[in-house]
Amino acid sequence: MQVFGTTKDGKEVQAIKLQAGDLTVTLLTYGARLQDVRLAGVAHSLTIGSDDLADYEGAMLYHGALVGPIANRIGNARIRLDGMMYELERNEDGQRHLHSGAEGLHAQVWDVIAVTENTATLTLDLPDGMAGLPGKRRITARFALSAPDTLTMTITGTSDTATVMNFANHAYWNLDGAATWHGHRMKIAADHYLPIDAATCPTGDVTDVTGTDMDFRDGPVMGPQTPALDHNFCLSEGIEPQRDVLWLTGQSGVNMVMATNLPGMQVFDGRPGHGALALEAQHWPDAPNHAHFPQIKIAAGETYEQVTSWRFVRS
Repeated sequence: MQVFGTTKDGKEVQAIKLQAGDLTVTLLTYGARLQDVRLAGVAHSLTIGSDDLADYEGAMLYHGALVGPIANRIGNARIRLDGMMYELERNEDGQRHLHSGAEGLHAQVWDVIAVTENTATLTLDLPDGMAGLPGKRRITARFALSAPDTLTMTITGTSDTATVMNFANHAYWNLDGAATWHGHRMKIAADHYLPIDAATCPTGDVTDVTGTDMDFRDGPVMGPQTPALDHNFCLSEGIEPQRDVLWLTGQSGVNMVMATNLPGMQVFDGRPGHGALALEAQHWPDAPNHAHFPQIKIAAGETYEQVTSWRFVRS
């Protein structure tokens, strides 16, 4: 570990470099963040990062970070839980709740529990009421590299009272190191997606991708013709054993396969510049406001667990 920088409020941030096989990954304790991902034989990082902490406190707020305790949007910035209504920060256009607001995991300095050559375990305690939600919560994030080319992230969470949890890693990926992701192929194992309204919140419909421009099952080449993307693709209707769900292939011959146990994959196209793709394995967004979506309530004493991995191959 080495010191990466100091936050605006004076907290020291560490950088942790992990290595196994052909893969080298640098994490930051600020936001439990993927800052750099390197594959042997490739001259550029596969994720978009910065060497300046100020960027992560500014325009790159979510880049590489673990977002939550509620990832994505809550359309009316409030949730009902066990008969109580919780008002959340309206940090998007003064209307919606996005990535848990200013007190989200992305803006916290995590504690380091253990580090080896190829693993790092970070933890964060959220007091009752933080990010607008009930429960004294403990979140643990373990990152592990396995040779030759796989990064696995395991997130667990517990609470002393009922609460909600939906975490996601918000790394932006460009496998070519190019100005845009145009020319990449993206395949998603999803037969349905969630249409969105003008505020990019789910309408509540669950729509078959067949015959639509949201059908990525055959791995089309992406470019200017690709529809605007800030959508959840429905992988399943609940937690499942970890399985491959998304394949991204660059023109450079670098391939990435994402696997997860979660039911959703949010794809954001990084507009307006189309510089990189945010691929966020998570629960379906705005679930507390749509009873027919897989729900994100965690009972007192229950353990939330998600596992997401990224496998890289250079052809």
